[in-house]
Amino acid sequence: MSGLRFGVVGLGVISRFYLAALERVPGVRLAAVCDRDAAVLEPFGGRVPAFADHREMLAAGGLDAVVVTVPNDLHLAVGRDALRAGLPVCVEKPLALRAAEGAELAALAAERRVPLFTAFHRRYNAAVRELCAALARHPSPVRSVTARYFELIEEHVGRDRWYLDPERCGGGCVADNGPNAYDLLRLLAGPMALLGAEVVRDGTGVDRSAVLELAGPDGVRGRIELDWSYPGERKDVTVELADGTVLRADLLAGHAGFKQSLWHEYEGIVGEFAGLLRGAGPADPDGPGGPSERGPDGVDALRVVEAAYRAEAAARTGVRG
Repeated sequence: MSGLRFGVVGLGVISRFYLAALERVPGVRLAAVCDRDAAVLEPFGGRVPAFADHREMLAAGGLDAVVVTVPNDLHLAVGRDALRAGLPVCVEKPLALRAAEGAELAALAAERRVPLFTAFHRRYNAAVRELCAALARHPSPVRSVTARYFELIEEHVGRDRWYLDPERCGGGCVADNGPNAYDLLRLLAGPMALLGAEVVRDGTGVDRSAVLELAGPDGVRGRIELDWSYPGERKDVTVELADGTVLRADLLAGHAGFKQSLWHEYEGIVGEFAGLLRGAGPADPDGPGGPSERGPDGVDALRVVEAAYRAEAAARTGVRG
């Protein structure tokens, strides 16, 4: 059987999108799975090797790449082990819990000269692709970008209750949805720095909603609006150009049903990652278009998340800076 051989570590709620993409994208195939829960491994019996420990999966060999879709607090350990084994890694966003951890992974990928890819699935959304094409045709520069990311988180997590544990998730809506929303800003208008953040937490201390204000070095403004208590789902991005033109992408358009847009987005992830593997040269974590391009983007997103939580803490204590 031909095709790039992928091992998937973590079989939670997001893994189904990767598994489906591995069946649909040409030139790739599922070669191994790993999860601590024996029950979720049972359906794979006889199809592909199944492991309860990712280190055993890596030691068994026979893989060309690893997809990491475990809880956020395990991204560093699993990603580090895979990179040390010399395998390219696709990590479900966020890259890690902290920017320092993400930077460690990016540095290790550069040292081992293998791709490190953070899976920002919204950049593969059909409406976002159309928006990017429209911006490329328009002569006026971008003045501002607003990304809205609203959902009822309890509808998403299923059995993966770790999403609601700040220690495992890295926070709440800012830590989990913030990287995807920021990546849209970065994709459409370039890297930005945080100017301020308003964060609202529930009685358990989980941040359920937030507004982040950002700016790029050329003066372009960014705004991220997050809500984990929204009745339903709304995901969209609005771009205002310097000449007053307003362009908008509804990420859910044409995708009826909760999370239905993710199927085609994860096909985009797997397709681009596979393309990197086929054409990857020496990894340059700072080089545009290099095989670890999404790694540094992942670190940048983590820096914005950390800045938002610092701004929230400063506002709460009355400390500036």
